[in-house]
Amino acid sequence: MGQKVHPRGFRLGVIGDWDARWYSENNYAELLKEDLVIRKYLKEHLYRAGVSRMVISRRANQVSVDLFTAKPGLIIGRGGRMWQW
Repeated sequence: MGQKVHPRGFRLGVIGDWDARWYSENNYAELLKEDLVIRKYLKEHLYRAGVSRMVISRRANQVSVDLFTAKPGLIIGRGGRMWQW
């Protein structure tokens, strides 16, 4: 029986990219757990917006989340107001 390779992992760096863009040597586990909490929260609360992908980037003390969605109007809101957390 042959070894199975995950198609997304196989294409990383060629035609695909990571879903998170940060690196940490010291508190990697804490930041990874925080990423998972952010992803779970957004997935639950923005389910109706059709979020297809989330990319999390980190700098010094700053986190930015890029959302790729089918219905951005549900997130942005009426008249361009931001969604209330």
